[in-house]
Amino acid sequence: MDANKHHSSLSRPFASIRGFHYPAFGICGYSGSGKTSVILELVRQLTARGLAVGVIKHDTHGIQIDREGKDSDRLFRAGADVLIGDPTQLCLRLHRRGETSLHEAIVQMAPCYDLVLVEGHKTTPLPNKVWLSGETGDDPPPEATGITRVLRRNEDRSRILLGMIEDNLASTWQATPVYAGILFGGKSSRMGRPKHLLEINGQTWLEQTVDCVRGAVEKVVLLGAGTIPDALGDLPALPDVDAKQGPLRGMLAAMRWAPFAAWIFLPCDTPRVSSAAIRWLLQQRAPGRWAILPRTHGTDFIEPLPGCYDFRARTILGLIAPSQLADHPETHSPTIPAALSSAWENINTPEDLAITKQKGE
Repeated sequence: MDANKHHSSLSRPFASIRGFHYPAFGICGYSGSGKTSVILELVRQLTARGLAVGVIKHDTHGIQIDREGKDSDRLFRAGADVLIGDPTQLCLRLHRRGETSLHEAIVQMAPCYDLVLVEGHKTTPLPNKVWLSGETGDDPPPEATGITRVLRRNEDRSRILLGMIEDNLASTWQATPVYAGILFGGKSSRMGRPKHLLEINGQTWLEQTVDCVRGAVEKVVLLGAGTIPDALGDLPALPDVDAKQGPLRGMLAAMRWAPFAAWIFLPCDTPRVSSAAIRWLLQQRAPGRWAILPRTHGTDFIEPLPGCYDFRARTILGLIAPSQLADHPETHSPTIPAALSSAWENINTPEDLAITKQKGE
């Protein structure tokens, strides 16, 4: 088999399942071909770059992750799923309840990782899969599917694979649909009236915010409760999630409604938000950045809104407030350019509003 056969197919996103793109990459080969050694080197290099990496490995000989007679093993054998932890690691030991396909496993892992490496599974279709030849230079067997490249022993396989992964990871990340969620309907107690219905230049703040993002995202969704201007009656409107506080109620509602989209979340009380600010925010998206929380120009203050949240951030947001994401390793906090800083300024009181009007904004 020609080592470069099907090379043009490498421009495809990693794995497309149920209409969404997942960063999954398969590495196949016979026993002794060096699969584990290559994957170990890839994991070392990718994690050193700040990426979260998961590995799917099939073991036909059975899995040994606990010691017989230990309390955790006894609990598992009694029928419980068991989470075992120490200060440096966690291990979740689950009983198999029916068959789980490779694609289902990737779907389950995708929200937690930037990249999922699949070892083996030579007969399972994946858009990106390579074959590692052994000492004899063996080619893939006829039943192997979706092989995009064969790598021989005399090639620098780790370097080549790293380049292939990097080339495709960014495009797969960009293939994730981006939606905008506009948060409105709070108490507006300091303003004394619903802020989203205040007007500027003949438009409500809510309408103006929607106009800023319409051309930059695939969908705009209204998040909250309250009167919606007639001009926005065609947009989806989602009620808040119960048992949460503040903006998080609307953010989680959106991420549950479209769990594999990236979201720009905007409050309705930043009426000076601009299309240029939204474009700048989107330009910050990259693999390994689960949340874009900009830093106020000239300060160390982190702005969770407007902010950009990849679908992977949902696994964290269910536990902490958006502002607490600032300390998460997958959060990126670029400094807001001075020319765009007004897009992050909240107007909460009649005094703030009067100053804005005096400036003619």
